[in-house]
Amino acid sequence: MEDGATPIIFFLGVIQSTLNLPDWKSIIYDWQIFVPIFVVGYIIGSIPFGLITTKLSGLGDIRKIGSGNIGATNVLRTGKVGLALLTLLLDTTKGFLVVFISQKYCGPDATFYVSLLVVLGHMFPIWLKLRGGKGVATFFGVLFALSPTSAIVVLAIWIIVALAFRYSSLAALISVSFAPLFGHFLSDPQIGSILTILAILIWIRHINNLRNLFKGNERKINVNLTTHNK
Repeated sequence: MEDGATPIIFFLGVIQSTLNLPDWKSIIYDWQIFVPIFVVGYIIGSIPFGLITTKLSGLGDIRKIGSGNIGATNVLRTGKVGLALLTLLLDTTKGFLVVFISQKYCGPDATFYVSLLVVLGHMFPIWLKLRGGKGVATFFGVLFALSPTSAIVVLAIWIIVALAFRYSSLAALISVSFAPLFGHFLSDPQIGSILTILAILIWIRHINNLRNLFKGNERKINVNLTTHNK
């Protein structure tokens, strides 16, 4: 091996060890196995259930309603609570099923990356010019598959914050921030690493919500269940 490549390999090794990443060499050597798994995970994650359910129900394009987001909270703006709950269930289920099946049949290395890709698919669906949802529901699906105990605790935090402050965006940001901690100690460090990366992605996707929160312009969850912002 060339001497010039040694520092790069060393640096990659440090990153791998620090972040508890799977061995990158196994991914490269077995790319013909991993690539199809990753593609399928992303494609399933990118299914825009919010858009599909609203169109099938005759409500038109959800992207032209409210915030323009394809998530369950924006579906709720249509006034169809059942439809919003169905969207929430479907977005959560796709995250859960992809990770659960990967754990069962593909091993921990594939599961690490599939967990990220299914959420990235929801956030950046190729079918919608990479303009997707915030990823919170799919994140919870992934979390329930990786660490059910952590998921219950994190969901409880979401509910408490949502009831106390009535901002679903704030509830999402606070709850997902605790997920890596619980994932690390209640499951294992690699799960904590997966959740750390996902939490960062969700924070990035909520930049506009953060601005609105600081300005006092963020919409609150209404008592009558007509809500706002995912």
